[in-house]
Amino acid sequence: MSFRKEPSHTHGQPAKTGILLCNLGTPEAPTAPALRRYLAEFLGDARVVEIPRPVWWLILHGIILRVRPKKSAAKYASIWTPEGSPLKAWTEKQAKLLLGTLGERGHRVEVRYAMRYGQPSVAAQLDAMKAAGCTRVLIVPAYPQYSGTTSASVFDAVYGWASKVRLIPELRFINRYHDQAGYIEALKSRVQQHWLAHGRPDKLLMSFHGVPQRTLEMGDPYHCECHKTGRLLAEALGLNKDEYVLTFQSRFGKAKWLEPYTEPTLKALAGSGIKRVDVICPGFTSDCLETLEEIAQEARETFLHAGGQEFHYIPCLNDSGPWIHALAGLCEQHLAGWPTQEPQDAAAAEATRRRAIELGAKV
Repeated sequence: MSFRKEPSHTHGQPAKTGILLCNLGTPEAPTAPALRRYLAEFLGDARVVEIPRPVWWLILHGIILRVRPKKSAAKYASIWTPEGSPLKAWTEKQAKLLLGTLGERGHRVEVRYAMRYGQPSVAAQLDAMKAAGCTRVLIVPAYPQYSGTTSASVFDAVYGWASKVRLIPELRFINRYHDQAGYIEALKSRVQQHWLAHGRPDKLLMSFHGVPQRTLEMGDPYHCECHKTGRLLAEALGLNKDEYVLTFQSRFGKAKWLEPYTEPTLKALAGSGIKRVDVICPGFTSDCLETLEEIAQEARETFLHAGGQEFHYIPCLNDSGPWIHALAGLCEQHLAGWPTQEPQDAAAAEATRRRAIELGAKV
């Protein structure tokens, strides 16, 4: 096996620390061809769909990629912005704000963002970090709750990149932060801001992305971590058990997924006399198709059509101040021990360079 050529190196060059914020991904445009490429990569990941590969390949390429891209493109078109994909735009803003916040706290780091599926890819951004002199990299998934379908897939992409690299940087991974105080506080602030402007609902519904029930039975902690996030947020808001409900959305296929499902729950709430429901999606740190179209559009229509009177969607954390500060705090915790706040010693670096040249180095 051959490995990639290493980027050029200058002796005495200060070692840098990088942070890579990784989100799920997005198509490059709201078109059927772009969706076909994106879905082929996304649904082709064995972490996402745990069906024997030969069988799934026939289903994916024989049926799904012939039918779904056009339908999905129309949905993406309904939420596309002048900046492009909302998920990509928000993730890019988060990375820039994270860099600024950590800089204000005295950390010298390089912060980039990557998409697990689509562009910029995890491998491309890690290549760029190496070229910039990063010898230490912290991997930060944009998923507060750990799941093999999301967090582990990001890690797979990093491992895959590392398997082709000769000089692998030090790597650290954040697995989860579903119960981190700053994250819960940021969610609380988001809800309270909405309630201050619009009043309180009859019920707060917390909708998390669903996964097959089988993943729970096979040991995936996602279900439990979603419920802990929900409980902590409810406690922070002072809600009793009758004032909120936790559900799972985005079911795909015929298999049983984590329950209760979001849309049937909304129908039941409307049928039981609940007039106003507010919905927040705590598992998504950036607004995206699943929040802006599936919840803010489709779920709204479901609730109102079933007899509900008011439906409020509470936006994701996005670039909110409390979230950026929480994210910076999370990174600081996992950067501990790396010299991100030590001043650069130009004289020592020059001495190192001269010694290397004396030993025969070209630069």
